[in-house]
Amino acid sequence: MERWPEPVRGELHIFQKMEEELQARAGSPVLEYHAALVTGDLSRLELLMNEFFQDANVVFEIKKDEMEWQVKSPATFGLSGLWTLEYKRELTTPLCIAAARGHTACVRHLLSRGADPDASPGGQGALHEACLGGHTACAQLLLQHGADPDLLSAEGLAPLHLCRTAASLGCAQALLEHGASVQRAGGAGRDTPLHVAAQRGLDEHARLYLGRGAPVDARNGRGETALSAACGAARRPDEHARRLRLCVLLLRRGAAADARDEDERSPLHKACGHALPGLARLLLRHGADAGALDYGGASPLARALQTAAFAAEAASQRTVQALLNHGSPSVWPDAFPKVLKTCAPAPMVIETLFNSYPQLRVSESWREVIPEEVFQMHQAFYRSLFALAHTPRCLQHLCRCAIRKLLGKKCFHLAPLLPLPKSLQNYLLLEPEGVLY
Repeated sequence: MERWPEPVRGELHIFQKMEEELQARAGSPVLEYHAALVTGDLSRLELLMNEFFQDANVVFEIKKDEMEWQVKSPATFGLSGLWTLEYKRELTTPLCIAAARGHTACVRHLLSRGADPDASPGGQGALHEACLGGHTACAQLLLQHGADPDLLSAEGLAPLHLCRTAASLGCAQALLEHGASVQRAGGAGRDTPLHVAAQRGLDEHARLYLGRGAPVDARNGRGETALSAACGAARRPDEHARRLRLCVLLLRRGAAADARDEDERSPLHKACGHALPGLARLLLRHGADAGALDYGGASPLARALQTAAFAAEAASQRTVQALLNHGSPSVWPDAFPKVLKTCAPAPMVIETLFNSYPQLRVSESWREVIPEEVFQMHQAFYRSLFALAHTPRCLQHLCRCAIRKLLGKKCFHLAPLLPLPKSLQNYLLLEPEGVLY
C-alpha cells in the first residue's frame, strides 16, 4: 500500500503545492486539518497532527477571490462603478482558528503540542480571537500558557479592546486577573477599554473597569469621554435600558455631565440627536447645559428637532419637552417655518415647541410647507394651529408662560411642587393635548 508523504512543516502555500497530488490519492489532509479546527473535531485533529502536521505553529494562508464594487469616480453623479474580482489573502494559525470558534479542547491540545499563544501572522493572536468570540475558557487557557494579556494587534488593539459583547465579560475578567492594562488606549480612535464598553452599552464591563482603576473621564482621540461615547453610539431600542444604566454608573463615579468632544458636542447633544428622552433627563438632572452650542452653532434642542422626522414621535417630543423644561432657549421665531417643515409628521413636537412661546405670529403661508398627506393625517392639530393666524393666545396659556418664566431653568423641578392639580402641573410642563388654543 502506498504511504503518505512525510509530515509537512511550514506555511500553507507549501501545502498547496502538494494539493493536486494528495487529492489524487485520498483527499486533502490540508483541508481536513482546517475542517477539524473549524468544527472542533479533536480526534480527527489529533490523528492528522500525529501523521502529517506535527508542527503546531504552521501558518495557514487562506486565499479568496471576491467580487467588490469599485467606484470609478467620486465626482460622478451617484456612485458610478463596476464589480471587480479582488484577491484576498489571510494568514492565520491553527490556534487562532480554534480559539475564534471556542473549541477549548482543540486549543488545549495545540498548546500541549507547543503552539505559540502569541503567534499572530494575520495581525491578531489567538487571545484576540477568543475575546472577539466571547470564549472565556479559551482565553483562560491561553493566559495560563503565557499569552501576553496586552499583546497588540496590527491595528494597535489589545485583547481587552476586543471584549465587545456581553458574552466577553469573563474574558475581560481573565485578562485583568493576568495583568492586562485597563488604561491602555488603542487603535486609530485611541479608545480605552472603558470607551469600548461605553460605545457598546456594556454596563457590567464598565463596572469591572472602573473597579480596576479606569479613569472615568479619560479622553480618546476624538476628545470623547466614556459618557460622551455612550451617548453618541447608536444602539437598538431594546438596548436603551442597558445604556441608561451605564450612564447612571458613569455619572455616579464622577463623570462630567457636560464634557465636550473635539466638535464641542456634549453628551446631551448626542442623546438628543438619538431622541433618548430618559438619557437627556438624566444628563439635565446632573447639570448638563441645555443651551450649549457646538462648533456648528447647534444646541441640543436643534439636534432633537433635526431627528424628529426620523425618530419615534413620542421619544422626540419627550426630548424636546425635557430640554424646554430645563431652560433651553426656544427656536428663533423667524426659524419656526423651517422647524415646521422638518417636523411636520410629528405634531406633538410642533405643539410642545409652539407652546414655549407666549405669542408666535402664525402665517397662513406655513400651510405650504406641510405635505398634504401629513396635513390630512393630523388635520385636527393643524387646523387648530392655523386658526391662531388672526387670534391671540388664550389667557390660560399666557399665565402658563408667565409662571414658566418665573421658574426658569428649575421649571421641571418646581412645577410639581406648586399646590395645583396634576393636570395643571402637566400643563405648565408643556404636556401635549393634541390641539392648540
